[in-house]
Amino acid sequence: MTMTAPLRFGVFYAPFHPLGQNPTLALDYDLERVVELDRLGYDEAWFGEHHSGGYELIGCPEIFIAVAAERTKHIKLGTGVVSLPYHHPWLVADRMVLLDHLTHGRVLFGTGPGALPTDAYIMGIDPVTQRPRMEESLEAILALLRSDEPVTRETEWFTMNEARLQLRPYSDPHFEVAVAAMISPSGPRLAGRYGVSLLSLSMQVIEGGFAAIGNAWGVVEEQAAAAGNPAPDRSSWRVLGAMHIAETRDQAIEDCTHGLEDFSKYFGTAGFVPLGYQVESAKDPRAFVESYAAGGNIVIGTPDDAIAYIDGLLEQSGGFGTFLMLGHDWADHDATLRSYRLFAREVIPHFTNKLAGPKVSHDWAASKRNELFGRAGEAIMNAISSHVEEQAATSNAGNV
Repeated sequence: MTMTAPLRFGVFYAPFHPLGQNPTLALDYDLERVVELDRLGYDEAWFGEHHSGGYELIGCPEIFIAVAAERTKHIKLGTGVVSLPYHHPWLVADRMVLLDHLTHGRVLFGTGPGALPTDAYIMGIDPVTQRPRMEESLEAILALLRSDEPVTRETEWFTMNEARLQLRPYSDPHFEVAVAAMISPSGPRLAGRYGVSLLSLSMQVIEGGFAAIGNAWGVVEEQAAAAGNPAPDRSSWRVLGAMHIAETRDQAIEDCTHGLEDFSKYFGTAGFVPLGYQVESAKDPRAFVESYAAGGNIVIGTPDDAIAYIDGLLEQSGGFGTFLMLGHDWADHDATLRSYRLFAREVIPHFTNKLAGPKVSHDWAASKRNELFGRAGEAIMNAISSHVEEQAATSNAGNV
């Protein structure tokens, strides 16, 4: 379907913080980054839910969003994602409606089955049940949001008896709902079947799968048609990518010697592979970064590299609505914020048609130079001559 809006931009925070950091300061840093994104004009920021592994520190994205909302003005704030099998759906819906009111409509509801196997293990949840349970929960939540009628559901893991939301959403008819996709087709299938947005998080690490961006939207369209839903709008599709940019590629590589290897090691142990891949450690930190950058679908380079990368994703996918950068600690605090600023200054305007107006105006003015500047110069000379003549006349009159 034809795109209905310009490309939007945001950042997706799991978040990732290497072991050894003060966790309080790490969470403060995440909030600081969101405030900066808001100031720079980014559209969205998303926050994950993880409970084990020691690296992804936000256990409740709803609480984090409530704090971030108080410190920001414009940016939309999303749960990236609420792991639906971990919670009773009536309570999830109730919390999200509260956030919708507290943020005055700036909340986005991202949902998923849960990504960390260790989280499911601790709660005694069989991973095989997570995707079916997610669908059961999502269906119940959407019923609560989309109707004033009581909702009754009986499943093997939750019961709802004549459930209603005592508050209707602030947003009309409700806040945006998105489902996550990584490898399997379950995310695209749910997006099409239930008429919700798609949040593609695989970063193309797994080529050719149903969730890969070359295939995902076809599954959404197929399922929407089968369910009798309206044709889905690609502007509701979000695609994740990982990058760090600087003024030069050499500087970007140097920046990432700070923390990229820790990031890679995490995904070799507790992390979920589709958001990263492993490269053998090297004695030279720069060699490690160069090898990592060369081996996957990421950008460690310049704004031009970032533009080329996003253009490639748009071509491969057929078009989507929002590009999300993966939030990470590859570089230190200052270099990371510089990357966000450089992206906002040189990459975002390229895709939002913010550069065309000034360029057209400049080119038009340059084309008129010979035609207009001669007359303008003549006008200046006339004013100078008139002033000189007036002064001379006044001086002569004084000498009489």
